[in-house]
Amino acid sequence: MTPTAAPKAKKPKLGEILMKHTSLTQQQLDEALLIQKTEGGLLGEVLVKKNFVAPHEIMRAICIQIGLPFIDDLKPNEIDPKLVEGISINYAKSREVLPIKVEQTAKGEVLVVATSDPFHEAIFDDLQVLTGKPIKVVVSTSMRLADAINKVYERGTANLVGKIEGEFDETYDLEGPIDILEATEHDAPVIKFVNSLIFRAVKEKASDIHIEPFEREFVVRYRIDGVLYDVIRQPKRAHAAISSRIKVMGTLDIAEKRLPQDGRIKIKIAGKDIDIRLSTVPTNFGERIVMRILEQSSTVLELEQLGFSEASRKVIEKLIFRKYGIILVTGPTGSGKSTTLSACLVKLNSPERNILTVEDPIEYQIHGVNQVQVNTKIELTFARALRAFLRQNPDIIMVGEIRDKETAEIAINASLTGHMVLSTLHTNDAAGAATRLIDMGVEPFLVASSLLGIVAQRLIRKVCKECREPHTPTEFEMQELAMDRIPPGSTIYRAKGCPRCSQSGYSGRTVIHELLVVDDAIRTLIVRSTDANTIKKTAIAAGMTTLREDGVAKVLSGATTIDELMRATHAEV
Repeated sequence: MTPTAAPKAKKPKLGEILMKHTSLTQQQLDEALLIQKTEGGLLGEVLVKKNFVAPHEIMRAICIQIGLPFIDDLKPNEIDPKLVEGISINYAKSREVLPIKVEQTAKGEVLVVATSDPFHEAIFDDLQVLTGKPIKVVVSTSMRLADAINKVYERGTANLVGKIEGEFDETYDLEGPIDILEATEHDAPVIKFVNSLIFRAVKEKASDIHIEPFEREFVVRYRIDGVLYDVIRQPKRAHAAISSRIKVMGTLDIAEKRLPQDGRIKIKIAGKDIDIRLSTVPTNFGERIVMRILEQSSTVLELEQLGFSEASRKVIEKLIFRKYGIILVTGPTGSGKSTTLSACLVKLNSPERNILTVEDPIEYQIHGVNQVQVNTKIELTFARALRAFLRQNPDIIMVGEIRDKETAEIAINASLTGHMVLSTLHTNDAAGAATRLIDMGVEPFLVASSLLGIVAQRLIRKVCKECREPHTPTEFEMQELAMDRIPPGSTIYRAKGCPRCSQSGYSGRTVIHELLVVDDAIRTLIVRSTDANTIKKTAIAAGMTTLREDGVAKVLSGATTIDELMRATHAEV
């Protein structure tokens, strides 16, 4: 006789568990079941909506039902901060996960991870890759997790910051570039802390470090791909020593805390020369510090790599190889203007051409191009350098920025006397460049005679290809795209976030642009000092693609998202 299998234990129902472990009554459960039957939805949601049970009681009951441990008190002071090394605080907070301990099993070490959502298996797969250990899941509430995450990550840096107070070594050798990887255990904690901030910023490809003091704390933020991210929040007591250390590195006056100061720091990281532009501003809670990071050994990108369309790239190349005239690249700070100009110089660079540049700062070092750094302390301005250049028999001149009437007039006169001039200007679009020069005091006929073309550009973040998700646009988003329907063959994506992109959903940046070629019609409008809006409409009628339209093309190609397009540009009026 074949023995019959033992019957499977019946999984307890959620309502039964709640009645056993909470104050839920049979009458309340029956009422909730009736609502669920007539209106649909999950039983737990109905019970919470009726205030019969609390959300954490539902989660505890589900854990009992599926056999997962539920922890009500995480005890953050007993969690080793080393467990979260390599896991960013932004990732831990956004996913509500926290490694709490390592358990020894017969098969080896297992990492125990607390979460508020035990059903999000992709997160635990990510953590297994990040930590290299199998994951065991336990469950806690969102509130408990948020509190524990803050306390564990604070403890990770508190030991170092605690040592900083009252310790500051002003005799540290600052001759030549500082190799911040050579810091030893004998260095003061403040030196280690500042070095680690800079090293991490370079590693994460940040363009700026912001150190901002407030009433009870100071905050460190990195600007990555044009967006600021919180990195560290620490007690205010350490701020004075850290700001003094940075000012000494930049050869600033550490005793002067009432006036803004500017300086430079030269460091070396793993053989790379890094130039940091330092700026301090006094605020009511202390000195606010911004460090702009420039890698002097950065490889200059070529026009093909920047994101220009094939048609625009060919027009730009045709314009820059003209014998004389002026080409302007416009946009706000951080829109990639210098990178575009440097890419143009790489195209033009050859032994038969004499190329001179005046920049502030020199962001890319180009072999074969003579580059001059502006130095206002000795009155070496853009205008003064330009006048000297004209005596050096140049073929091509690059001016980092046209800031005033004197620089503008010299640059335009140079372009009219047989030189190709490349420069940048701060305007919102291409059409505004001509009117901006006229507003500076340059004669309209000089502007019209010299201008060949104007490129207006922005940098937008590229969606991470590892985690992007297909997205169906809402009615509002379709209005932003100025479309009735998505063209066949196009897929629109939205950002999600993964370890590869540090949970931002974006990786790298690309250019969106508009290219205004100055033809006879535009030249006539400039001579008449016509407003920028009319110039823009005329250029669009002649076939110019606007910034917004180029951005929409990037969205349809899957390079970026609608959210990023809306962040970087505004709809055409």
